[in-house]
Amino acid sequence: MSFRLAAAAAIAAIILVPGSAGAQVLSEKNVSTKMALTIAETALAECGTRVSVAIVDRSGRLKVFLQGDGAAPHNLELARRKAYTAETFGRSSLEWAQRTEAGASGGGTSQNIAGQRSLSDVIPLQGGVPIKAGDVTIGGVGLSGAPNGGPQEEACGKAGIEKVADQLK
Repeated sequence: MSFRLAAAAAIAAIILVPGSAGAQVLSEKNVSTKMALTIAETALAECGTRVSVAIVDRSGRLKVFLQGDGAAPHNLELARRKAYTAETFGRSSLEWAQRTEAGASGGGTSQNIAGQRSLSDVIPLQGGVPIKAGDVTIGGVGLSGAPNGGPQEEACGKAGIEKVADQLK
């Protein structure tokens, strides 16, 4: 009888313990609302009132969006998608666009890399920059509508990130 009781206890321990033995609380850095607002306000000030600025967090959700007084309506979607692309791939949206161009060698199979362009919400346009804490991407900033296009948008996004650089270490 005691053998059966011991066997039943051992089986119960094997079944119940593995589920909780590996459980742990994750601690991940993310973009705060205040940080996102600082980045967006700085980027908008750098690029002017015809620009829209979007900040996404580490999961790609829109955290802050600012639309300049003279910005076109479609800039909202373009800015958000540029920010999402930069966050998702951990590189500027221009770098990702170049990496996924037909015939580009991006380090994976050409079919897989080209297939990335069919993902929803990504966009192969310059103007998105990843927000990194060390080597970890914790968000993205995207701009649309700058008078000088993608290069200016990217520079304004980088200026916004530079404003909070001390918090990203």
